[in-house]
Amino acid sequence: MGHPRVGVAILTMGTRPVELAELLESVAGQETPAARVVVVGNGVSLPPLPEGVTGVELRENRGISGGRNVALSRLREFGDVDVVVDLDDDGLLISRDVFTRLTELYASDPLLGVVGFRIADERGRTQRRHVPRLRAADPTRGGPVTTFLGGGHGLSMRMLDRIGGWPEQFFYAHEETDLAWRALDQGWKILYEPELVLRHPWTSPTRHAFFHRMVARNRVWLAKRHLPAPLVPVYLGVWTLLTVARTSSASGLAAWLSGFVEGLRTPCPPRRPMRWSTVWHMARLGRPPVI
Repeated sequence: MGHPRVGVAILTMGTRPVELAELLESVAGQETPAARVVVVGNGVSLPPLPEGVTGVELRENRGISGGRNVALSRLREFGDVDVVVDLDDDGLLISRDVFTRLTELYASDPLLGVVGFRIADERGRTQRRHVPRLRAADPTRGGPVTTFLGGGHGLSMRMLDRIGGWPEQFFYAHEETDLAWRALDQGWKILYEPELVLRHPWTSPTRHAFFHRMVARNRVWLAKRHLPAPLVPVYLGVWTLLTVARTSSASGLAAWLSGFVEGLRTPCPPRRPMRWSTVWHMARLGRPPVI
């Protein structure tokens, strides 16, 4: 592939106008300029945007997956984007060569589907939960992985054309894993590249009832959609034990159980279980699809 053209997609709920403006400034300051930049107001009105930035205002919040699909559709309409870069609206590109390095990676490997950025705070710290592999002690060690972070990453448009977009039914939680499993099963590579940094405030995930319900429901949907039948109970059993051990709040567990039951009862088509060769490939990468 020649020099890939970058399209940037940013979702916002309208609560971080200052951070959004700073992020857009850091995008505009890249050595390799983005061909297109799209900002989606997910159920909110957008603030004034810089010249050349396309704004899309949705009447209702369609969740992370739905909002990203809208941005992806808009970028496709332009017809001049090869790599889609999704960025959190409170993130910041602190280096001017992020897009240059990213396009070099894609130009060198036609099977490269996803490139995950490293998320680091103002002091350079990366939270363990932001490292997309089990052995997370050293966040600066990159390489092939089985999933990626939603806050900052690149996606091959060729890959998305073949595997489909974000799972809109998920709304929120585990949408990256769903996309990653589909990519791996169709032979695409996922790379964690820690030298590509998105600066992001140090935060803890909000553990409210909606969070617990979505995490549980979508975890069940992941298994039902993608895992070979013998692995479904193993995967769900492992995550049930982990959740019970990690969740100290009775209300949190109740919300989680509600979501788990919802996932079991409701369909999330289509079911296309991954090949056993994909299971083995993920296991060799250090994360078989049961943990």
